[in-house]
This record gives sequence, C-alpha cells and structure tokens, in this order.
Amino acid sequence: MANQTRKLAEFLRGEGLEVNVVQVNPPYFPRFIEKVPVVRAGFRLIQYFFSLFKELRKTQVVHIMANSGWSWHLFAAPAIWIARLLNKPVVLNYRGGYAQTFFEASWRWVKPSMSRCQKVLVPSVFLEEVFAQFQCKAEIVPNVLDQQNFYPSNKAFSVDAPHIIVTRNLEEIYDVETAVRAFAQVHQQYPKATLSVAGTGPELSSLEALVNTLQIKEHVKFVGRLSPTEIAELYRSADIMVNTSVVDNSPNSIIESLACGTPVVSSNVGGIPKLVTHEHDAILVEPKQPTLIANGIFKLLENEEFCQQIKENGQQTVSKFYWQNVWKLLNEHYQQAMRSSR
Repeated sequence: MANQTRKLAEFLRGEGLEVNVVQVNPPYFPRFIEKVPVVRAGFRLIQYFFSLFKELRKTQVVHIMANSGWSWHLFAAPAIWIARLLNKPVVLNYRGGYAQTFFEASWRWVKPSMSRCQKVLVPSVFLEEVFAQFQCKAEIVPNVLDQQNFYPSNKAFSVDAPHIIVTRNLEEIYDVETAVRAFAQVHQQYPKATLSVAGTGPELSSLEALVNTLQIKEHVKFVGRLSPTEIAELYRSADIMVNTSVVDNSPNSIIESLACGTPVVSSNVGGIPKLVTHEHDAILVEPKQPTLIANGIFKLLENEEFCQQIKENGQQTVSKFYWQNVWKLLNEHYQQAMRSSR
C-alpha cells in the first residue's frame, strides 16, 4: 500500500495537482522518544493527528488509503472524522484481503466512519462484493501500474534452465514455503532450474532451513527487499513467477509480472480469480498444494504455444491498470465527491 500511495501521488502531481502525503509513521519528534517503548506510539499518533489538521485545512479532496484491523481504527477512521469536521470531501480507498473477517467482527464500529465518506473506492471486484454484503456501495478503481518501469522484455524463454521467482514478503499469509517445496519438485526434473525469492520478513530463517533440508540451497537465492526498478528487472529476468498466498485481494505482484511478460502460477484465493482467469492469462491452483504449483510450472515449460498465449493474454489484462485509464475513473470520483459535499 505504501508503494501504491507513493506512485499515486507521483502520477497525480504529473496531472498538475498539488498532493501532500500525510505519513502514519513519520520520524519521531523529539528523536529521543524513539527509544521509549509504548510512549513512542502515543507520540507518533499525536504527530499524525497534528499533521492531519494542518494538511487537511488546505485541501479540496481527502484521499485516504485504508486497510483492516488496527490500521483502520488508528489511522483511517480519525482521518475521516477530522476531514468531516473540517467539511472536506473524503474519498476512501480501501484495500486488503482481510476485509471480510474484519467487517464481520467490527462493522458496527466501522460503519459510522464509512458512512461519512463521499466515495468508497476499492481496487477489485472481490472487495466490491465484500462491501456489498454489508450494504455499502464501493466502486472499482484499479491499482496503478507504472508502464515506464514494468514492461516486457525480449528475453527468450529458458526451458532447460528456467528461472522461477517469488516476489512476496516472507510472511505466513504468503506461504512462501509452498513455493519452495514446489520448486524442489521442479528441480528434480529440471536440475538447472533456479529460484529467486525477493522480500523480507519473519519467515526467512525457517525458509532457509527448509532449503537446506530439501538440498536445493545452491539453486535458491534470497535476494531481500528490492526497489521498484530492481523488482521490474527481476520480473524480466524470470521465466515464471509463483504466488502462493493464502489470503489476498488484488496483488500488485501478479499485475507487475504480467506487465513484464512473465507468466504466473498462483493460488486461487481471495480476489485473485477475479483478477486473472485460469489458463487464460495465468494458471490458478488450490492453496497450500506444492504439487499443483509444480504441475502448473511444468505445463508452462512443456507447452511453448500455451505459454506464449498466456503471456499475450496477460498483456491485455494489465491494460486497465495503465494510468491514463485509472486517472479517468479517479478524476470523475474526485469531482463527484466535491459536488456531493457542497
């Protein structure tokens, strides 16, 4: 979400708009507070609220990037109420695969804030349907794809020595363990295959141990967190991208991979089946099934014509994420929000 926020602000400025981003995690002030647990959290919230009052006074539209859980209660909801206190129109941009669970547990607390928004935007059909279950209208504005960074290469598909990548953080919900186990099966048939895992997180040590246990250490590389430019280059260097998340909404990793011409084998959870279609622009399988992931990889490696069609269809799929298309939608929502708040 942080990357999407930065990219959105950049594109909006390119349209001639003045955009000020209010961070939820600015540097601590005074600096020594950073060393005081618990207290520092309170200071950061005070800084955040102060920044909201300061910036929202001079804005015409408040665009809030929101998520589930405590992030909603501590950051999104206060921003909505402060904006309404200042009589500013609110465009709420909600994202996150846990929306259903969060709303079921907390809707009575969420609804009063949500009802104060002029517009509720979501990046996927999946979230649109979740909101509909709670009688709340949400409208789709896709995530933004940076075409200057994410574009296809002319790299030939490497069948004998395929380069497979994973580009999700090393957290439990992304189940990178399944991707590693799937790669181990691929490596048995393709001894020259390699796996690059881009991301950081608490699962790193256990994944490294798993790689050692599976005896594939020499063929697996944990490359850490990459910049947007570096991650785009990784996509273009790869033959196949694997996504094994168990909870998801509309993952940028799939969009970016398709934009770079790299076919995707993914779990079919959350909003992913509404983002891509099985055997049309990606291969989708049940979650936590290494053998199914490996079989999807084999199908791409062993059928060149099928793989090429998947890549071409993927290029068509990502066109709706181009800025010129997103901006048309977003601009109209901004205009409607300002008109409805008068």
